[in-house]
Amino acid sequence: MLGPAEVRRLAAELDIRPTKKLGQNFVHDPNTVRKIVTAAGLTPDDVVLEVGPGLGSLTLALLPSASQVVAVEIDPALANRLPRTVSEMDPENAGKLHVVLMDAMKVTQEDLPAQPTAIVANLPYNVAVPVVLHLLAELPSLQKGLVMVQAEVADRMAAKPGNKIYGVPSVKLAWYAEAKKAGAVGKNVFWPAPNVDSGLVSFQRHEKPLSTVDRKKLFQIVDAAFAQRRKTLRAALRGWAGDLGDIDELLEKAGVDPQVRGEQLSVIDFIRIAEV
Repeated sequence: MLGPAEVRRLAAELDIRPTKKLGQNFVHDPNTVRKIVTAAGLTPDDVVLEVGPGLGSLTLALLPSASQVVAVEIDPALANRLPRTVSEMDPENAGKLHVVLMDAMKVTQEDLPAQPTAIVANLPYNVAVPVVLHLLAELPSLQKGLVMVQAEVADRMAAKPGNKIYGVPSVKLAWYAEAKKAGAVGKNVFWPAPNVDSGLVSFQRHEKPLSTVDRKKLFQIVDAAFAQRRKTLRAALRGWAGDLGDIDELLEKAGVDPQVRGEQLSVIDFIRIAEV
């Protein structure tokens, strides 16, 4: 495992100064990475996708618990150093690691040497939700995940209808999977320490798709419904509906009250609107 001394030594060796642009906050607490791996519920057959492995703190904890770890890293210096770090610290499991140098927001099935069954990652705060949604869309083999994100983002990802923080991330993630909060993480386990606390979110992909409705259409409706949260659906969706006809009639056919707000609808409600 990498402790504070090892993290700083590796960063100095690579002349790396963590940047806000890349959302780099390196975990230097072994107990935290053990907690993450335990909460992820991995099996020896799992192929784990790790986004942003950084210096390798979480990678080293994941390798003994999975059949393979595919680490996607955007920083060339970090990507090039990671295999050597693993070979030095855990030679027995070094053969399980595959490093892919690219932006996680551009990853497709063809870019990976193995098809991942789980994602476990400490995600950069600024792109956490888009990365999770992109990977769930592009990688149908992904069945489960545990991600560490900003505490506020964790709350939003796991929020349920009727909650004030329920919104676009909540609904879009619910389209793919059942999500729940899986714990809190303080600031002091990172270097440099971020200004906010972090949270863990776990999710399990639905056994079957919730609907055959076009996902892009569904997400357009979700975006429109939350664009102005205080508006009723009747008002919020009028622009989206365009020439589809009377918005009240459309919503009533879907079994949805035109006078409610988007935050009161489940993903199933939004699906019914899209299907109509």
